[in-house]
Amino acid sequence: MGEFREHLNLEVNPVSSDRFEILAITAGVANGWEFPAEVLRESLALWEGVNCFVDHSLSARSVRDIAGVLRETRWDEAACGVRAELTAFGPSAKVLAEIGRQVLEVSDEPAVRVGFSADVLFKGKAGKVEKILKIYSVDLVYNPARGGIFLRALNQLGIEPLQIGGKRMEANQNNDFSGLQAETPPAQPASTTRELQEQLSEMRAMRSEMSAYLLESSLTNTRLPIGMQQRIRSQFQGRTFAPAELKAALREAHTMLGEYDGAKSVQGPARIEGMVEPAERLQAAVDDMFGAPRDKQMVSASVPRLSGIRELYLNTTGDYDLHGGYFPERAQLATTGDFTGLVKNSLNKLVTNTWEELGKAGYDWWKDVTVQEHFNSLHEITGTLVGTVGDLPSIAEGGAYPELAVGDSPETASFVKYGGYIPLTLELIDRDETRKLRSYARELASAGLRKISRLVAEIFTINAGTGPFLADGSSLFNTTAVTASGGHANLDTLALNHTNWDVVSSKVYMQPMLIKDVSEFYGTGPRMAVNPKFILVGRSQQKAAMEICTGSLVREPDYVYDNVLKGSAVPLVVPEWTDANDWAAACDPRVAPAIFVGERFGLAPEIFIAGDELSPAVFSNDEHRLKVRHYLAVWVNDFRPLFKCNVA
Repeated sequence: MGEFREHLNLEVNPVSSDRFEILAITAGVANGWEFPAEVLRESLALWEGVNCFVDHSLSARSVRDIAGVLRETRWDEAACGVRAELTAFGPSAKVLAEIGRQVLEVSDEPAVRVGFSADVLFKGKAGKVEKILKIYSVDLVYNPARGGIFLRALNQLGIEPLQIGGKRMEANQNNDFSGLQAETPPAQPASTTRELQEQLSEMRAMRSEMSAYLLESSLTNTRLPIGMQQRIRSQFQGRTFAPAELKAALREAHTMLGEYDGAKSVQGPARIEGMVEPAERLQAAVDDMFGAPRDKQMVSASVPRLSGIRELYLNTTGDYDLHGGYFPERAQLATTGDFTGLVKNSLNKLVTNTWEELGKAGYDWWKDVTVQEHFNSLHEITGTLVGTVGDLPSIAEGGAYPELAVGDSPETASFVKYGGYIPLTLELIDRDETRKLRSYARELASAGLRKISRLVAEIFTINAGTGPFLADGSSLFNTTAVTASGGHANLDTLALNHTNWDVVSSKVYMQPMLIKDVSEFYGTGPRMAVNPKFILVGRSQQKAAMEICTGSLVREPDYVYDNVLKGSAVPLVVPEWTDANDWAAACDPRVAPAIFVGERFGLAPEIFIAGDELSPAVFSNDEHRLKVRHYLAVWVNDFRPLFKCNVA
């Protein structure tokens, strides 16, 4: 018993423009082989999903030639054979449908001989098929010997074609296998031969173009290095090939690259990371309306543009009569977020954005001289300055270790709540004053930033320029010697110039560190040994501070000399200072922290929803309320890194 491969013509019966009913194989004799009914029944599953190609081929098939696929295979008891439905599918689907229409009988003359042929592999012995092994394809071919032509099409119902052969499966004498006796086809007219040759030439050109397109698109979507891409391009360029051949070459190149790169992975085409929800699209549209930055995942999304706050209100609440309330039956933009929630989200983004812009303009000067710290509760804050170990005493052999004198200096502060609410009135909505509402958010950001700026600036100006009182009972800035109780020695009357800046820097550098806040340890600690980094001035002294910090020369009335203090400090302009002569020095808070700014819910003020469309304020006051809240605590933890000059 051996294995054999034959081409068998099929009976075809179109049921629509792109569907054909095929009697795939029937019991009987074809190509000299007997196909028993029981063998055909066993092969029923092999026909399901078989592809239909344009023309037979012994070599590897091309995806460009796919014209259809067999579905719904079943046993036809009356015909004693396998019946299936061929559905047009793939790049050559149009060829299948078009030829199906054109080959039908349109007169008394027979149709062009185009039909279907099955490519079957089976085992047999002594002219009898014992088992069908594989169905390679069902192909659309020219000039089947007998049978296999189109019988009818949906758009030409009632036209009966000229039938050649019976309804049973017929042998295809055009098999191109060696050793089989081929039937000599009848001679064709010269014009028909030329036409077929032209069609064949066009199909070859089309296959060549499709091969070139497949090559370039495959190389474009891969992440292979340019050198590897050029190698594969030179291997396949200028010829037709099967997709499987190109796929194998790309797989080999990826494997080679993976082995070369080790742990690195070759990336494929980009993946879809997520989808945009309607609520996200609406929030992005509201952000655009207010000029607020979108969420990161919505930056490139395309959303409709809102004309103003009035359109947003009417479409999210359905309150077209401005009675105040929510009318879901008339709301056109129904999402999980309500009107005030959408506005609140955008205004908070606008506050953050404005906060950053004002900071760049100079109102966040206080960040350079303070430590910003987050707290998890509103309890009173105790900022403890732990003392240093002045010196390690010597210990005699076998002697006891003495207790080290290490103390602390606690400073306390309390959170203060600042806030109010923004009335979003129905009159404002009806007048469509979107710009006014946008200005509210910008003013809130400005107010919050200026509030912290003022609280930090007042540390240097309250109590006639001596600052707040500390835990030791003395004002922050005083001239008392550090060896006395409450002595800070960080106040003077020196005018701002190169010489006095160096004098003040030296005094800060010489400040003794805290050991223990008791009389015998006052002023006995080692030097802090840190120069001040910032010169704090009002706007009137900005030029003088910049000359000290960045100028190359020092100009005195009688002579000019090099500025050796260039780069020794950074000038900071304090917007709230009005005195034309006073100035101060501060160390880098990362090295020697002195001023602290505590926040509970963020440094910037927050905007909250005070109710919703059904809240009492909407009914009684015709307004939606957006609450503003800001919790802050500002205190001084150590006097040593600060110095103040109150110039007379």
